[in-house]
Amino acid sequence: MKDKPIAIQASTKDNVATIFAEDIVAGTEVVVLDPSGTRTLMTVQDDVPYGHKFALREIAEGEQITKYGEEIGVATRDIEVGAYVHVHNLDSMRGRGDLEGDK
Repeated sequence: MKDKPIAIQASTKDNVATIFAEDIVAGTEVVVLDPSGTRTLMTVQDDVPYGHKFALREIAEGEQITKYGEEIGVATRDIEVGAYVHVHNLDSMRGRGDLEGDK
């Protein structure tokens, strides 16, 4: 696992990990570091820019997406393991102004 790009799963609740190395191209193996310090090797399915996220497991359409232990949005379609998670498949739940109870 040496010399592979690093991704961080900040909370055990997270179903995504964030790339903290460089821009990643599809098919790249990355080391996912979880909160306990365990390292897991995963293959990223799409290009993922530095600082962006990818799915750690399958996420069903309508399921909440969790990053840093916080719910950040809802999947707008099924998301495969290793897929890039961003505005094309995530509907944000925060700061929109059009949802009841929005902050």
